[in-house]
Amino acid sequence: MSDNRQSLSDLSSALNEQRDAVVAQSDDRADAYLSGAVDEPVQRAPLREQELDKQGRAYATGRRKDAVARVWLKPGSGKITINGRDQEIYFARPSLRLVINQVFGVTEREGQYDVVVTVKGGGLSGQAGAVKHGISQAITKYEPILRAPVKAAGFLTRDSRAVERKKYGRAKARRSFQFSKR
Repeated sequence: MSDNRQSLSDLSSALNEQRDAVVAQSDDRADAYLSGAVDEPVQRAPLREQELDKQGRAYATGRRKDAVARVWLKPGSGKITINGRDQEIYFARPSLRLVINQVFGVTEREGQYDVVVTVKGGGLSGQAGAVKHGISQAITKYEPILRAPVKAAGFLTRDSRAVERKKYGRAKARRSFQFSKR
């Protein structure tokens, strides 16, 4: 039987030697890079390709709660049409229009794209969220360079929150029926 027992001090010295070797190697690479001896390419995420249909539009689907929005985006004057109606008529509340236009504010593209949307299901709030999700997906397909700011703002992530279903023996999803003492 060989004696392979190691103490904590042996282990810590081995770890320190390994760390020193890695630091020295990274210092050598940094010095070589700064002196110009090594041309290391900067690694970036690959740029996606532009995805357009035959009419030159970008198509995307947005979802929120029970609402599903089909979005077509093309260069234009900034007109947004939802289910054949103007956005001021379809979304009468200014807060819902603000939600839709957030994507253009983040990308600094206000008034540069025409948007045609078909939205179904859910209520007005869910539909506005679905339209925002669809517009953000479509704008990244039309201009892939805008993916980073849109993703950083969190607009590409589908908001998976939905209403919890009602359970049997309960008044709502979690609320119990009122207790009666007599």
